[in-house]
Amino acid sequence: MTLRGKGRTLRRRLPLLLFALLLSVLALRTARGLFPLRYRDLVESEAARNGLRPELLCGLIMTESSFNASAVSPAGAMGLTQLTPDTFYWLLFKAGDRTEYAPSALLEPALNLRFGAYNLTLLLDEFGQLPTALAAYNAGRTRVRGWLADEAYSRDGQTLYNIPYPETDRYVKRVRAYAAVYKLLYYLF
Repeated sequence: MTLRGKGRTLRRRLPLLLFALLLSVLALRTARGLFPLRYRDLVESEAARNGLRPELLCGLIMTESSFNASAVSPAGAMGLTQLTPDTFYWLLFKAGDRTEYAPSALLEPALNLRFGAYNLTLLLDEFGQLPTALAAYNAGRTRVRGWLADEAYSRDGQTLYNIPYPETDRYVKRVRAYAAVYKLLYYLF
């Protein structure tokens, strides 16, 4: 094909290419509407401060609260990362923060993200593997330590091969899936 022939072919295909590009942009906008990234600056700064990937923190927040800063669970967990007041006060102690906060402070996005990210970092440091750390975030450290000590759930005492609580198993899978979606939509390029 000559150069002139290629030009004609491109002109004929240009509307189709532009249409495909438009569909891609619309699909991305729709997907971002379904998976919002509210508080992006806070998420990214807390992820950086704690050595976390921002998409992982987004996956956790989407799973916990769907980015609703005023979310309160029936169990009393609050805010974006759904911390209970007891966990929050333990994290304050662990961080050496002697500030006195009311439990309602957990509804403040910056404070909630700060301690939710810190909690996840502590769990990753303690358990060494993301699925195990996420299971502990959902079901609690003590329960996960028990699972790791039980050969029915862990052959090596470090890796959970089987999570006995279906809710926790779904939780771990959901956080990881949402993290992959957030990476694709916001952090791939």
